[in-house]
Amino acid sequence: MSLSDDELRAAIRREMPGVRADLENLIRIPSVAFPGFDHSHVQRSAEAVAELLRGCGLETQIVREGGGHPAVIGRKPAPPGAPTVLLYAHHDVQPAGDPALWHGAPFEPQERDGRLYGRGAADDKAGVMAHVAALRAFGDDLPVGVVVFAEGEEEYGSESLDAILHAYQDELRSDVMVIADSGNWDIGVPGLTTSLRGLVSLFAEVKVLKNAVHSGMFGGVVPDALTVLARLIATLHDEAGEVAVDGLAGREGATVDYPADRFRSEAGMLDGVQFTGTGTITDRIWTKPAIAVLGIDAPGAAEAANALQPSARAKISVRLAPGDDATSAYAAIKAHLEKNVAWGARVEVTPDTDGEPTVIDATGPVYDAARAAFRDAWDGTEPVDMGVGGSIPFIATFRELFPQAKILVTGVEDPQSNAHGPGESLHLGEFERVCLAEAMLLRNLRG
Repeated sequence: MSLSDDELRAAIRREMPGVRADLENLIRIPSVAFPGFDHSHVQRSAEAVAELLRGCGLETQIVREGGGHPAVIGRKPAPPGAPTVLLYAHHDVQPAGDPALWHGAPFEPQERDGRLYGRGAADDKAGVMAHVAALRAFGDDLPVGVVVFAEGEEEYGSESLDAILHAYQDELRSDVMVIADSGNWDIGVPGLTTSLRGLVSLFAEVKVLKNAVHSGMFGGVVPDALTVLARLIATLHDEAGEVAVDGLAGREGATVDYPADRFRSEAGMLDGVQFTGTGTITDRIWTKPAIAVLGIDAPGAAEAANALQPSARAKISVRLAPGDDATSAYAAIKAHLEKNVAWGARVEVTPDTDGEPTVIDATGPVYDAARAAFRDAWDGTEPVDMGVGGSIPFIATFRELFPQAKILVTGVEDPQSNAHGPGESLHLGEFERVCLAEAMLLRNLRG
């Protein structure tokens, strides 16, 4: 017999203290999969997640492929006639960055004003614990079969994910996939992510000299590499800040818009700084391409000599609008850079990472069940179908390998979570609603 709304609310409320304690224990594990970090912590994190899933009655294993980082797979078979639901999250986290930018130790969770602070508190260890909370709410009476898949290197690009998905395709096969790595529209307003931009990142290096030369003896005739690079970067946008690269797809037509004041506040923009681009804010961050320069290799200003630099390199990130593809987008940006480099300088363009954009047709009974769960968990508030400016490239792989599965992209973040930044945090009230919504979704999917 399926649990009523009131029974599920009571069950989630009962489980939240233990869920929070286990979340805090996960946050204390600095599970950074990037090179140069102690990867034993990623293994510790995987073991901790596996133990949590075993505690929910799942048959659990830790897997890895091709020298990648450990992922966790937990399974519990479906009751007769019930679907199987895959619950995805990742247990690795971004590096903490400069500890001085945090109000406390990045890997020591702290609560302030109803938010839990710590690296991974929102992205994505709370996603792991939302799955655990829903499983605990049902105990031994799960209405559906479940496969929990907790990846161990999402923040570092999911390099071995394809190999894991192919190696364990039978174990991961399911009717519905819940990808808990996105967010909600606002505090108090749930969201269902229906589109995500893709990503192409690359390096552009300009070269003008065999070696550095005296800036006084040669300056005024010989161009320096940093000036050439700056001029080249400037060609990527027009005067309004619109992307000026031919061949990148984009469109308008987002169904909701960000209030400008809210967006400025959430971005932390300084007074007087203007928006770039044209059109609605949501079009600019959901359905149009964006280009940013993430870093430049050059001498630091304090130690720079009076010399013209022979070369300079930039890392450039291109977010792809839904409908574009990574291969053609890379070709377009490469052609633009080669065409627009000034004064006959050489430019070498090399790829870094890429990922395809995603558009989900969120219609049908599964999505109706999800919206009903969100609506009930948020006390009647209608969920917003939203795009995301960021990327989850592996969704394209899931769709390729499991074409019959319906994919739901959800998450625990809110606009103040500051995922990837200093002071990452989780709104504890919203987290409880997320846990309740997932429990209601599993019940609803049983029919």
